[in-house]
Amino acid sequence: MPSTQSQSRFGGAGVLAALVVSSTLAFFWPVFTETFDPFRLNPDALSGLVVVTMFCLGLVVRQDELTELRQRPLTVFLGVVVQCTAMPVLAWLVVRVLALEGPLAYGVLLCGCVPGAMASNVLTMTARGNVSYSVSLTSVATLLSPVTVPAALMVVSGLETGYEVFKPAKMAVTLLLTVVVPVIAGYWVKRLNLFVRNHAPVLAPPVATVALLWIIASVVAGNRDRLSQVAISLLAGLLVMNLLGYFSGYTVGRVARMPEAMRRALTLEVGMQNAGLGTMLAATLLGADSAAQIPTAAYTFGCMLTGTVLAAAWAGRRNVG
Repeated sequence: MPSTQSQSRFGGAGVLAALVVSSTLAFFWPVFTETFDPFRLNPDALSGLVVVTMFCLGLVVRQDELTELRQRPLTVFLGVVVQCTAMPVLAWLVVRVLALEGPLAYGVLLCGCVPGAMASNVLTMTARGNVSYSVSLTSVATLLSPVTVPAALMVVSGLETGYEVFKPAKMAVTLLLTVVVPVIAGYWVKRLNLFVRNHAPVLAPPVATVALLWIIASVVAGNRDRLSQVAISLLAGLLVMNLLGYFSGYTVGRVARMPEAMRRALTLEVGMQNAGLGTMLAATLLGADSAAQIPTAAYTFGCMLTGTVLAAAWAGRRNVG
């Protein structure tokens, strides 16, 4: 990972630039050739990319961060509770206000119910926030996702409808195999192998970033026709959901009297959802061509944009409590 403020700021801006370039290239790829399309992936390939990102997350979790987690479990618990409640409620409000139905509604709900994104850890570093707290939140929320994600989806979408559409048992198994197992495997591979331990902090973040960008580009490629018809109201709703997520995280951190560095970490963790995981779930549970992937792709792009801007603004402030 970047070790200085300037490097981390460049990393955030670099990821955003790569996101724009890769997504644009995926959208216009048929203009260049129709014989080979590296961006159109099937659900199994998407699942493989999610496994890569989660394995990388396991590689960057440090022992001292787990020690810190054990020393202040209530603070981490509070952060996870905020994320698991505020974002699903905000997603439900967007669906209700915009009167969304079918796949688009399910896609928005997925955006709100998945755990935080690994990118929030990098942007927390950019924002001069508490990185260990950010990684702890991401790790715990990710490990709990086989339980929290199906439960939240069933509640916000209606118990009967949620059970029928999202198949909670299948979703829990999918999350266990593609999220929890890779994170644990990455952590233990690093602990048991000195070579991996020495090189993982440098290699894991860019590998995870490339995998995430490929996931988003794949969604763009699979929905080229639909994306040109996305309503501005949907984009606006996702933006409001994202900004209110940031507001919820910072407000709770302030009420709980957390240090400023921890407030910044919680803010980015709550507002930045792992919509790449949501995309994989949409493709796996609702079909590779489901329009539910459109909100997840749009939210990933949007939260990277707003998160980078917010982190850069915070990075310019000298005083961090």
